[in-house]
Amino acid sequence: MACFDRASPALKEILLKLYRADKPLESDHHLHEFGSVEYHIQSSASYPHHTHLSISTPLLSQGILLSHGLPRYTIEMVKGICSDAVEIVEPPRQGYQLTLRLDFARIPHGKESIKMISEISSVQAVILSSQLKELLMNVNSQEISQGMYRPIKLVYHPREPFFVIKQPAKITAVFPMRFKDNSDVIIATAFFQELMDAGNSQECAKAPPCTWSPIPPPELRGEAIEDLSTNGGFVSFDITSRHVEGKKLDKTVWNLLNFYGFVKYHVKCTRGFIQRRMRKRLESLVEVIKLKPIHTNQHCGLPTFITQ
Repeated sequence: MACFDRASPALKEILLKLYRADKPLESDHHLHEFGSVEYHIQSSASYPHHTHLSISTPLLSQGILLSHGLPRYTIEMVKGICSDAVEIVEPPRQGYQLTLRLDFARIPHGKESIKMISEISSVQAVILSSQLKELLMNVNSQEISQGMYRPIKLVYHPREPFFVIKQPAKITAVFPMRFKDNSDVIIATAFFQELMDAGNSQECAKAPPCTWSPIPPPELRGEAIEDLSTNGGFVSFDITSRHVEGKKLDKTVWNLLNFYGFVKYHVKCTRGFIQRRMRKRLESLVEVIKLKPIHTNQHCGLPTFITQ
């Protein structure tokens, strides 16, 4: 989904400003995103090349949060972000899950600097996507092949949870869909039907199979009623080993994390298209009325269509 950027635009702007400053800046920024993600960016003129970046973010699943911090796989993924210029500080700043020391002196000038700072600004996406990656990489594990599974509730954006269910030879992602307006429900339902039809076509044979149902799938039986109360039904994707091979893993994870955003974007664009068509139709009807002559009744001076 090319329309969704992994890097935080606000964080990227602040880091670029600090990096491009002609002289060292004293900086102490607190940045909030999505209502629950917080960044703390701190730099000192005494240490001109070093900037500390701390992040606090809700994890996808609180069930996999370790008592001493982030999961080991997540830490390894974070270490892979511009390893020459980024160092993990232990312990992290109080109140945050992760603190990074950025060495701007190790970031080259030119276009490469923008690329590296963009990667650093995507740290929150790396933290969240790493947890889903770890789940999907185990699609063929012994536990799943024996049929031992339970729904795992994941939350990428507030109030938009989805579920990952381990099953033999596959992992199913289920999205409960909720919309504020009834018109959005109609547009989204039509879209889900088209999505299923496209998934069954020969052109999309390699894509994860997609299903839509107005009722919860049996695998979610026993989950909290507030998570299963929807007006848009449930969309499910079956992820197999071929969908997580090599570079496909990163793309699959990012598409699943942003599926809610993609649907909302489609609904918004469709609604806007319909409204534009209605306005054009109304304008054309108004023009017809303006051009059509109105004949009056000779006896009372009223338009003919009123006296008839």
